Amino acid sequence: MGLVMRCDIVTQERSVYSGEVQYVSLPGSEGRMGILPNHSSMLTTLGFGEVVVRNKDGGEEYFAIGGGFAEVQPDKVVVLADSAEQADEIDIDRAQKARERAEKYMAEGVPEDPERYAQIRASLQRAQIRIDVARRRRRRAAMPTLGRSEDED
Repeated sequence: MGLVMRCDIVTQERSVYSGEVQYVSLPGSEGRMGILPNHSSMLTTLGFGEVVVRNKDGGEEYFAIGGGFAEVQPDKVVVLADSAEQADEIDIDRAQKARERAEKYMAEGVPEDPERYAQIRASLQRAQIRIDVARRRRRRAAMPTLGRSEDED
């Protein structure tokens, strides 16, 4: 199994994931970052994107997040996300409708109110990330595992 660390992904509303993991990949505001056990401590902002968690058994789980923060300790990663959903929870049809609504608002012209514009832009980004993560996860689930036997760890 090797080294593991604790990973928690939470929003204001709920705990989305909690478990022992080998690796976490995060969408940092300056680019993707990979976190392994014994990583140096840090606090970082997160952008919109995909979080990939490799659990202690080697399986991967995927999450769409809409920004937030991550606190990294040598034995723990805590993701405090503005929004977060596990790939399997994402309703692609609903996400596509949300994206279409946001695109329609953007096409109608930039709102005079900068705060409203930021909300529409965030809605569009969040919808697109949800669609991308859900599709990528479903594609991976449908692909056969190449070069590995069923009983291999």
